[in-house]
Amino acid sequence: MQDLTTLASVFEAGGLAFLHVTHGEDGFWYATFEMEDTFEEPDGNIQAMLEVIESLAPEHKQIWSGCDLKEFNIGYDCGDEPWAFNQSLSSKVLSRIATAAASLRWTLYPARSEIT
Repeated sequence: MQDLTTLASVFEAGGLAFLHVTHGEDGFWYATFEMEDTFEEPDGNIQAMLEVIESLAPEHKQIWSGCDLKEFNIGYDCGDEPWAFNQSLSSKVLSRIATAAASLRWTLYPARSEIT
């Protein structure tokens, strides 16, 4: 339940944009980040985030380590086209995610026409 505002500032200085940093009514802190510059494949985005995480100063690593949930969420707006596409994560990036004690999640968003 550590304040995440300091970590958010460090992430922002490293090129990550925070969408929100919130102290919830339940006493927990919540934060969501994304890359300011994006790559076509999630591998590049996650590598750039990992570079920031791996270079944290000891006091910031302690805050990161104290977080209960750390995950990389790859979101896709499914839309109507294309029918299928391929993207990948290298084994090196998967290993680095595990070393950072983080998880991987995929979010599939329905076509906007289906949301009414």
